[in-house]
Amino acid sequence: MKTLLLGGGGFIGNGIAMQLLQTGKTSVTIADNFFRQGGKPDKQISELEKMGVDVIEGDFTDPSSFDKLGFFDQVYMLASVVGVDYVNSIPHEIIRINSMLIINTLEWIRKVGCGRALFSSTSEAYAGAVEEFDYPIPTPEDVPLVISDISHPRFTYAVTKMLGESGFLNYSSKLDFEAVVVRYHNVYGPRMGFKHVIPHLVQRFTNCENPFKIYGYDQTRSFNYIDDAVNGTILAMEKGQSGEIYHIGDTVEITIEELVKYVGEIFEFHGKYENAPTYPGSVKRRCPDIEKAKKYLGYSPKTNWQLGVRKTIEWYRNYLSDCKELHESFYDPSN
Repeated sequence: MKTLLLGGGGFIGNGIAMQLLQTGKTSVTIADNFFRQGGKPDKQISELEKMGVDVIEGDFTDPSSFDKLGFFDQVYMLASVVGVDYVNSIPHEIIRINSMLIINTLEWIRKVGCGRALFSSTSEAYAGAVEEFDYPIPTPEDVPLVISDISHPRFTYAVTKMLGESGFLNYSSKLDFEAVVVRYHNVYGPRMGFKHVIPHLVQRFTNCENPFKIYGYDQTRSFNYIDDAVNGTILAMEKGQSGEIYHIGDTVEITIEELVKYVGEIFEFHGKYENAPTYPGSVKRRCPDIEKAKKYLGYSPKTNWQLGVRKTIEWYRNYLSDCKELHESFYDPSN
């Protein structure tokens, strides 16, 4: 069997590649432009290559890049630009890049076919339904997809994920391939980049901020450790019914204040905390109903958030320490 991870250069894609290699049931190909790695494969990708993963570099917003690919039994569509910093600074590029990746992938599948495809979506797609219309929390898959303010850059990522969900489900119903959708809920872990809340906290505590502001202190989230997200994704590809959507996440809901102060304990922070407003467009609560994934996929998260956060913090502290040692001459902890 042949498996393609389109956009597999990210930390979720890396985790999927590693787990698939361990099964020995399929060959694995990663296709990516490696934007997150500065435009070229990083050390982790090189290690995967040594283990037998094929790596194809290309800009897949250009349809001609798909000429490098052949037929695959399984296609994981993971490619997109994500991150609060990006959506706020380059929302027009989020729309362009993510939409073109989706359409080009679907048109490539129309041309060459595939056995089965998985589209990776997000809880952001339904955030407006919970925020504006009081839909239930934990939230199931049949919740309406709602954008609170279509002009706000914060929601451009969610808009493209709605397009992807509709595209993969409708293309597959008319063409000869199967498709499933997974919606991720605050996936975190080592090597997730610096555009997310936990890496931000590591940087801020490393820089000794005091007082330490807790933005969106009363908001809640359910964090999903990378190993559990990877396992749920592979289960959805292997066992999910074509045409269905599965929520992949955890059901333990914590406040941002609780998260921040736990990270502060790890850093032995003894300064002052200050509650601060949240970022514009950020939802107050988010927690998935994962009963469907449990029942039909056998999915069950194993890593509690405290352990997962400790593992993630340890990785980032080591990473930042290595950066300091390598670049001591221009390292400035106040940046």
